[in-house]
Order: sequence, then C-alpha cells, then structure tokens
Amino acid sequence: MNTPEGMEQFPLEYAIPFVLVDFALTLAALISCVRQDMTKKQRVIWVLVIVFINFVGPIIYFIFGRNKASSTKQEPEN
Repeated sequence: MNTPEGMEQFPLEYAIPFVLVDFALTLAALISCVRQDMTKKQRVIWVLVIVFINFVGPIIYFIFGRNKASSTKQEPEN
C-alpha cells in the first residue's frame, strides 16, 4: 500500500500497552459501578459514560462517580 510522503505507519507495538490499560480501566470501572449502591438510572448513565467515552470515561467515573460515603465510612465508637 502506498502511503503519502512523510506518513509512516504507526507501529502496532506502541499501541498495545494503551489498549491494555484502556481495557483494564474500563473493566475495573464497570465492576466498581455494578457493585456501588446507586439507583438504576445513575448506574445506566455511568455505564454509558464508561463504555462510550474511551479511556477518559473510566477516569471520570473514578473521580466523580464513586460513592465517597462508602469509602469514608467511620466505625462506630464504643
């Protein structure tokens, strides 16, 4: 296949780590979203954000979507 001058093909070896990181982030975000205590509407919206906004969607979910109350739950005092 002829490529225009100055346009070399991007080596696949450089893309593989990014694809693997994207897949791992997406999978972790989906698992976390399913396990979170939220309404069905919220869950559907977050799943759509995670799946359709590649690479950035899972990061947005981990920053804004996770329920902060469950991670900062305090133990009852004696």
